[in-house]
Amino acid sequence: MLLELDLESERPLYQQLVNAIIKGIATGELQPGESLPSVRMLAQDLGINMHTVNKAYHLLKADGFLHIHRQKGVTIASVLPSADRAFHEKTRADLEPIIAEAVSRGMAEDNFLALCRSLFAEMRAKRTAKK
Repeated sequence: MLLELDLESERPLYQQLVNAIIKGIATGELQPGESLPSVRMLAQDLGINMHTVNKAYHLLKADGFLHIHRQKGVTIASVLPSADRAFHEKTRADLEPIIAEAVSRGMAEDNFLALCRSLFAEMRAKRTAKK
C-alpha cells in the first residue's frame, strides 16, 4: 500500500497516517494479519520523524486495528474492532463539526447524505474488489 501524507496540511502527520492505514483496511488494501513496516522503516520511507509513526501505530493499537509484537513486528489485527456504542459516540462527535460546517455553508442535507453514501460505497467496492 502506498501511503501519501500532505506535509503542508494542517492535519497532524500522525493523524494522516492513522487515517491512511484505516482507509487501507477499509478498502482491502491492507488485510488482517498483514505485516506493516517497522516504525523506523516507515519513518524513513515517508521522510518523517519516528515518533510520529510510533504515535500513529500506538493509537491504532489502542483502537484495535494493529498488533505490535516485539519479535513479529506490526501487523493488522486479525479480528478488527466492531462498531460498538463507543464507536458510535466517537463517530457522532467527529461528524458534528463537519455537519455544522455543511449546514453553515448552506449545503443541502440530500447532497451531504449523497456524499456520505458515495464515499461509503466507494470504500466497500474497493474492499470487495480486493477479495
